[in-house]
Parts: sequence; structure tokens; C-alpha cells
Amino acid sequence: MSPLESQLRAALLGLAVGDALGVPVEFQSRAARKTDPVVHMRAYGTHNQPAGTWSDDASLTFCLAEAIADGFTLRKLAHKCCRWYYEKLWTPHGAVFDIGITTREALYKFYTNPEGSPLAGGTDEYSNGNGALMRILPLAFYKPDAPLSSRFLLISDVSAITHGHVRSAIACFLYLEIARHLLAGLTPAAAYSQLCQDAPTQLQQLHLPAAEIQQFDYLLTGRVADLPEQLIRSGGYVMHTLEASLWCLLRYSTYAETVLAAVNLGDDTDTTGAVTGGLAGIYYGEAAIPPEWLAVLARRPDIENLAARTAAVLA
Repeated sequence: MSPLESQLRAALLGLAVGDALGVPVEFQSRAARKTDPVVHMRAYGTHNQPAGTWSDDASLTFCLAEAIADGFTLRKLAHKCCRWYYEKLWTPHGAVFDIGITTREALYKFYTNPEGSPLAGGTDEYSNGNGALMRILPLAFYKPDAPLSSRFLLISDVSAITHGHVRSAIACFLYLEIARHLLAGLTPAAAYSQLCQDAPTQLQQLHLPAAEIQQFDYLLTGRVADLPEQLIRSGGYVMHTLEASLWCLLRYSTYAETVLAAVNLGDDTDTTGAVTGGLAGIYYGEAAIPPEWLAVLARRPDIENLAARTAAVLA
């Protein structure tokens, strides 16, 4: 197996496992997790799904990887995302049981007007849920050495299929920068340090609105890991998911500890688990994912095949 395929597998499996750990306890509070922490792969719970079931987070991540494997275009990606919701493509068990409102509205807009723009995501400030961030990770492997402006435009467009506000695009960009640094061999601490060093200048060079850049200042101080847990937010807002994933990645030292910390923050547990799990998968590798979690993961052979097909196109 090539190093690229190995990294892709670890990213996709790491994300799916983090997602599946969070599915049974989605929407439950942090207080509930304090008294009953998630320590292994559970079954049923919130969505009444068997153990190892991933949600829309992994499904739409796989749609992006599939679009890359098929020769990427934005329209192709939008069609695959619609096929997930309307035709059950890349569902774990042939049914969709979870979708965000902003994502659903955008997919409906494109599905009912397939000749229109695939960039159907809402552009108002309230359209900044984590539904683009949760599925963006495969872009870390696609044209990673493209110029800054080209990379940001692609990220912004992929985000805008469901989430068209610039804040979502910036969050996705920063997340993918961390992923790029991890793929280059940096530790989480070094990757975060590099992000804090580079990102302020990069965001200025991209001529993004100053008020939007300022939204991210607190994440780029170099001190996210020092924040106490009670200040880390884990709901569905894109800023909070990025914040929580960085905090978990920086505070813990194994794949299992990192994703369990993410899920046990409560609230949007599947997405926090997925976003964190993708980065942890890249850094720690597939071998670090507990084998008993992988053993029950839905459609694991299909995910591994997807990683192989995507890597073959990118090689």
C-alpha cells in the first residue's frame, strides 16, 4: 500500500469511527457524559442504530472522496451529495437518519434545479453550522501544493455546496491547513504552532473581510490547548466544532483518548467526533484505531476500497 493510500485510509476510517462513537449520544449534554462517559463503541441510543454506524458526517465525506476518485468537479460533488440524501448513496445501512437544516435546504435547491449552480448553500451569517467542515477532509489530499488563492477558492466552493458564508470557508481552510501539516509529518503541537504563525498573513493575503478574520483571532493565539474544558463549546456552530477539535487534538496523546474526549464534550457528538477523528487518524495512523472499533464499523471494506480508488487517482 502506498503512503498516500495509507494516509487516506487512516483519515477516512479515523473520521468514520469518531462519527460512529458519537452517533448514539448525539444531542445529549456534557453533564450526561460526565456521569456516563463514552468509553467504547455503543449501539442504539439517540438514533437507534447498531454499533459502528456513522452519520451524515462520514457519508458526505465519502461523497467528496468519491467525487475526487471520479475526476473532481463541483457539479459532480453536488450530485453525489444529493444522491446520498435522495437515493441513499453512501449510507451505512440504506437510510438517512441525520441531516442539518442548512444542508438539507441547499441539497433540495440543487436537486430541484440540477442545471443551476451547485453552490446552493445559504450565504447569511446564520448559515454557519458545521455541515461543510464535517465533510471537507478529503480536500487535504487534493492539489495540496496549489497556490494559496487557488486552494482557498476550491475550499470555499466545496463549502458553498451546502454552506456559502465566508466564515465556513475560513474554518474549513484552517482545518485543512492543520491536516496538511500533519500529513507533512508535524506533531499536532507543531502543526498548530505553524497554523498560528502562517494563517494571519494568509487570511490577509486572501483579502477576506477584516471582521471575519477577527472571528478567528482567538483560535490563532497559540493558546487553545490552555483553555479549560468549561470554555470549550461543542454545539453545531462551525467555530465551536473547529475549536473543540483543535483542543482535543492538542490535549490528548492517542487516537482513542482524542476522539473519546471529543465525544464526551457532549451536544453535537458525532460531528465533533468525526472532525477530530479525521485529524487524529491522519496523525496516529490506522494502526492506532482500536481494532474492536474498526471491527464493527459499518461498510469498512467499502471505505477501504474508496481510499484505494481515491489514492490511485491522486498518485
